[in-house]
Amino acid sequence: MISVEQALDNVRAGFTPIGCETVSIDQALGRVLGENVASRVTQPPKDVSSMDGYAVRAADVATVPVTLTRIGESQAGDGFDGEVGPGQTVRTFTGAPIPAGTDAIVIQEVTEVDGDQILISESSGTGRFIRPAGLDFSYGDILIIEGTVLSARDIGLLAAMNVPWVKVRRRPRVGIIATGDEVVMPGDPLGPDQIVSSNSLALSGYISALGGEPVNLGIAQDTVESLREILAAAKGMDLIMTIGGASVGDYDLVQQVMGEKGLKLDFYKVAMRPGKPMIFGHLGGIPVIGLPGNPVSAGVTCVVFLGVAMDIMLGIDSDDGQKETAVLGRDLGENDQRQDYLRAELTRTEDGALSACPFEIQDSAMMERFARADCLVIRPPHAAPAKAGERVEIIRLSMGRIGF
Repeated sequence: MISVEQALDNVRAGFTPIGCETVSIDQALGRVLGENVASRVTQPPKDVSSMDGYAVRAADVATVPVTLTRIGESQAGDGFDGEVGPGQTVRTFTGAPIPAGTDAIVIQEVTEVDGDQILISESSGTGRFIRPAGLDFSYGDILIIEGTVLSARDIGLLAAMNVPWVKVRRRPRVGIIATGDEVVMPGDPLGPDQIVSSNSLALSGYISALGGEPVNLGIAQDTVESLREILAAAKGMDLIMTIGGASVGDYDLVQQVMGEKGLKLDFYKVAMRPGKPMIFGHLGGIPVIGLPGNPVSAGVTCVVFLGVAMDIMLGIDSDDGQKETAVLGRDLGENDQRQDYLRAELTRTEDGALSACPFEIQDSAMMERFARADCLVIRPPHAAPAKAGERVEIIRLSMGRIGF
């Protein structure tokens, strides 16, 4: 049995970034950028007005009131072609090019119109209400860097940069193998000694939330032949994940069958609770993570390990679950040699501090509690008793890319 820290180090060493593909930007939301992207345009491409009003020579409106003669107008996408001389002005709308010869905008609220005669009652200094060319960005500027998880704002920026296609990391294909005679898929006939396979669907959700492509390979029965048959379908995966069957009982066949096929086992059993009977290794060069069968154990091991693995494959700087601290909501006893991940609810104290209160019952089969939890409270091995109000480390379950 190895420590969580050692297991994390081994998992990090067992993964490498995967390849890229090119997609249209309208399909790039949530994808991970595979290369730096430079702008193909300057924005704005020329000096433009930031307000509706009149383009003027600042010198002509230095003393007000003053009346200028309107000689045309400038609209966004249809600028004024001439040049403005002394005593002249051009009606100019927001986003419209600044006419040649002018260097300021007078807003329409301080003007009175009488035909082509424009009475201006407030002066405007040089550059007033003008957005200069390149104010936002210029041609060739690198604006979004490799490893960025593209947000809706990033998509808008890419469009403004006149970038229609981007290179993104391919979604890691993760093969999911549930095991056990006792599990059936939701909606299937349920025998008297069977349970619904919630883990495989939850795992699909975890994988999707982390930017992967889940591939449900089915449920392997508790026979060597069944597991061999399903493993044969796992070729071409970037990661194989099994659920259950990773222990050493008579019907826990994952290690046995994978061992026959050349599994190079890195570790089996991690000093954590829940999640101890976890395996990690490589089968034919494909990483393999074997999750415990209990639903909360499977979920917690995904929070701790799967995010790290997916981040590496996607070329993202891993944050190890976005740890932070909170004050403890109730007293806790001393811990043993395993690192605890206690399901807890988050609230705010009267002074606004974040408070994490672990559930009293922490059974690893209680999926309802896991679904209701806001975070995991981390209790290091051999931790001394802790009192309510002390600071503890937590991992949120609804932040960032994890969103479990």
